[in-house]
Amino acid sequence: MLGLGGHLQLAELLAPAAAWAVTVLGALGLVLVAAFGRQGGVAAAGLLAISLLALAFGSTDLRARERLLDRLDSGLEGRELRIQGRVQGLVQVQADGLHFVFEPDPTAPVLDDADGRLLAQLPSRLWLVWPTADGVLAAPAALAAGEAWRLPVRLRSPHGQLNPQGFDAELWAFERGLGGFGQVRTGRGAVAQRLDSPRWWVPNEALGRLRQAARDRILLSGTDPATVGVLAALAIGDQSAIGPVLWAQFRDTGVAHLMSISGLHITLFAALAQAVLAALWRRWPAGVARWPTPRVARWGGLALAAAYAVLSGWGVPAQRTVGMLALGVAMDHAGWRWPALLRGVWAAAGVATLDPWALLQPGFWLSFVAVTWLLAADPDAPAVSASWRQRVGQALAQTWRSQWVVGLGLAPLVVLWFNQWSLAAWPANLLAVPWVTWVITPLALLGLLLPPVLGLAALLLEPLLGLTAVLAQPSWASLPVPAGPAWLVVPALLGAWLAVARLPAVVQALAALLVLPVLWPAVYRPAPGDWWVQALDVGQGSVALVHTHQHLLVYDAGPAQGHGEDAGERVIWPALRALGQRQIDELVLSHGDQDHIGGAASLLRRLPVARLRHSLDPDHPLLADRAGAQPCQAGQTWTWDGVRFEVLWPPEPGARRHGATNAASCVLHIEDASGRALLLTGDIGVAEEALIAAALGKRPAVAVLLVPHHGSRSSSSQALLAATRPAVAVMQQGYRNRYGHPHPEVLARYLAAGIDVVRTDACGAWRWDDAGASCTRDVHRRYWHHRLVDAPHPSAGALVANPEAGETE
Repeated sequence: MLGLGGHLQLAELLAPAAAWAVTVLGALGLVLVAAFGRQGGVAAAGLLAISLLALAFGSTDLRARERLLDRLDSGLEGRELRIQGRVQGLVQVQADGLHFVFEPDPTAPVLDDADGRLLAQLPSRLWLVWPTADGVLAAPAALAAGEAWRLPVRLRSPHGQLNPQGFDAELWAFERGLGGFGQVRTGRGAVAQRLDSPRWWVPNEALGRLRQAARDRILLSGTDPATVGVLAALAIGDQSAIGPVLWAQFRDTGVAHLMSISGLHITLFAALAQAVLAALWRRWPAGVARWPTPRVARWGGLALAAAYAVLSGWGVPAQRTVGMLALGVAMDHAGWRWPALLRGVWAAAGVATLDPWALLQPGFWLSFVAVTWLLAADPDAPAVSASWRQRVGQALAQTWRSQWVVGLGLAPLVVLWFNQWSLAAWPANLLAVPWVTWVITPLALLGLLLPPVLGLAALLLEPLLGLTAVLAQPSWASLPVPAGPAWLVVPALLGAWLAVARLPAVVQALAALLVLPVLWPAVYRPAPGDWWVQALDVGQGSVALVHTHQHLLVYDAGPAQGHGEDAGERVIWPALRALGQRQIDELVLSHGDQDHIGGAASLLRRLPVARLRHSLDPDHPLLADRAGAQPCQAGQTWTWDGVRFEVLWPPEPGARRHGATNAASCVLHIEDASGRALLLTGDIGVAEEALIAAALGKRPAVAVLLVPHHGSRSSSSQALLAATRPAVAVMQQGYRNRYGHPHPEVLARYLAAGIDVVRTDACGAWRWDDAGASCTRDVHRRYWHHRLVDAPHPSAGALVANPEAGETE
């Protein structure tokens, strides 16, 4: 486990020769132990440990290199291609289209619309989106797993946004062996052709078709998307069927672990299968005489549980659970009596060996630590002679104890992974665990065979969804916890283990104090009179977090990002939660374009906003019930903690100037006590820049400039650069965005002026504080991250926000 986990911390892979040398040395060490170390001893144990560590480290490096070599050639990015292959796995239905895995046929040619046939090798697996066109799904509704298609696509490398405490899309792709992302083209001349139906004799294709048919049957069984989505997640493992708003509700109430196929569900299924098989087997005396009922029930239950795990998609929780069940059944068959905790350790090592990158998934650690804490709680079995009332009372008491044991024991890991602590988790799980485990999940599984049962399952699920909705409303339901040093988790876990173990109350109380540093870590803020800024990586959009000693200003809210999500929920809220922020003192929405305000609704829902400043139309939906919202106007000033804020543009309130919103962008000048300045510019153009440059007059040079309009050709005039003379220019844009931002002429203009240019597509989130400037891709660099050697200037790429009519890109 140390060898596997240690390799995951590497920023770069070893040289191939070094990786092979480490692997071979580890294997030779195991051979020596097998040949000469059978008598045991410290030397043999030490050699065994070092050999296992080296073998794990080296072999993981070799496997990682093989995956990295199976990535899209940069020369194919952005080109209009026609590729042939098969759909694999579940086809996910999202608001922006169909999402699916596509495995190209290595024997089929890759065709380019301009150059014809290409001598190019595609990755073995691609993640494609077949998008909607004008709100209508352009893909066939019957797109199914296993079908062969020839598709017109536009591909790009597996590059994602990278922010501290944010979702790592590149790790997600690497774990799943996805060598590229892409989009099926739907415009003129783009013709998709279905070539073949699924092959029933190919196991993966047959299983995918079976899972998709079962999922679709569940989704069509009711009219409420929330209930049928949860049932699909519980029965088939399709978590995409649950919408982002409902997922946020489950996370805030601590029941998200129940809303997908987990080890608990598979274990329950195995227990039920064993009971049914035992009851049936006893009715066959000849079979009982040959094979004892307990043995048949154990192995049969294991086989059915494995089948259920495969049907669910064979995720990490399923692998872990089936491994533990298999180990337990094999040991019972052999007559070995190992402690349950030791079985869990062996299962963890087995899962990590098969998939080392599972160690980076929260579910891996949460599940195994939960089992450890429950074992530490040492439940008392009901006495055989106890009455049924006593048994029920003892079961309820043990359920209550298990809930707070797991809740307290997992708190350090939950805080580490999610930077929040859900106080609503105790009451929510107390009711949700037995209800989902013993009622909803069995009915969902039975509904696969008897569809009318799905209606009953949905009906019984509705009260639970209502309860979580109510519990998620209070502000205390989910408390943000600042991100502290990772090493604090070690003493916190020790304290949690001592607190849940059956020890004297005084020891438990003192042990709980070890958990406090991770729940309330020190929060570092700028000194009075200083500001810090963080430009988040939100793709083609704009977000800047400006901190003073006691205040927070959020400038713009980024774009909507598909899947029904936006930058506010997916990027900004996790970043603020990791900083321990419970309020936004000022939210500035520079103008009404969706790449600047797409996440504002989520922010307004997530956190109280003391003041909203904007350049929006008076009837804009974001201003509803916002009586204190204030339009931007040049001359507005205020001071926080010795830092002066001044609005430089627009000269009068109004969302539009000359028919375009860009020209009315709210431009904000921030200056600290020492004269160090930050200029936030929105999407102003050359005309507005000339007037702002005159207004700046003889002010000191700007330390940081948030580049206007993402580096568009219509902005960043020589007049603005001469007036601001920035030390650093930050360009926020998406990787291979379709607008071609930043324009080569604009980039050359900054470089010729000797200005350091930071691009969020190459840097990730950029931060400037007392420690200096830093890029997330440098600070948190891992070998699976996509690195831009030369930042591209593409003609096409990911779809983001469309410009309004009359605006120049």
